[in-house]
Amino acid sequence: MSPRFIAWALTLPATLLVALFLGLPVLATFQTTFGEPAGPFSTYEAFFSSAFRRTVLWRTMEVALATTAISLVVGFLTAWVVAKSPGRLRSILIVAAVFPLLTGVVVRSFAWLVILGREGILNSFLLWIGLTNEPFTMLYTEGAVIVAMVYLFVPLMILTLVGVLEGIPVDLTDAAASLGASPWGVFRQVVLPLAVPGLIVGAVLVFTLSFTSYATPQLLGGERQMMMGTFLYQRAMVVFDWVGASTIAAVMVIVTLATVIAMNWLARRLNPVAG
Repeated sequence: MSPRFIAWALTLPATLLVALFLGLPVLATFQTTFGEPAGPFSTYEAFFSSAFRRTVLWRTMEVALATTAISLVVGFLTAWVVAKSPGRLRSILIVAAVFPLLTGVVVRSFAWLVILGREGILNSFLLWIGLTNEPFTMLYTEGAVIVAMVYLFVPLMILTLVGVLEGIPVDLTDAAASLGASPWGVFRQVVLPLAVPGLIVGAVLVFTLSFTSYATPQLLGGERQMMMGTFLYQRAMVVFDWVGASTIAAVMVIVTLATVIAMNWLARRLNPVAG
């Protein structure tokens, strides 16, 4: 048997499982949205003709993109420090980055209720130092959701980037510096292009998780800052509008796939070898 046939035979069981438990449910969800008597695309026309639903979609995109951008910056800087630390310190820092992932998403999101509430830790501190005379309203805002999501997903970005940054040879950065490149030039011309694959993978992970998140927007955004995940739950479990819920799910899948394709295109533009 040829090596190619063996490779196909080994991957076939996993491929069938993915198709059975992931592909078929997604196809069934799409099929539900095309079965309305008013026309195959009537559910999508109803979705995008609603100002409220467009607002929810745009808000979700805005929060997911802001979370991804902030996580890229914070995660890259942290991963760079971790990657350049000595062996024992590096291990400690990696454990510190991974440690929040050992706690459930609901617990970590609920902690921000304690921090950002009107009588929470942050407002109590601001009142104590005299920076304000009355508590700020921080809960149930878009900013609260973004802050909590950055806290949730930055560890994933760090773990994705540490391995990539550790793989960049020190000789390359030293050679660039010895040839007269400034620190910014070394970063822009050497480090950043080589880190593009890790940045794209981390960005896709964070964007996808942020865009489809339910618990954090529900706890910290509420009805006032409804996002696609909470909207989907409302249509399916409160209103029992299964066709509407399937349409929301289909839109989320399409937006996520379009974003992944756009990020891969960007990766090829920034680093043709990596793309």
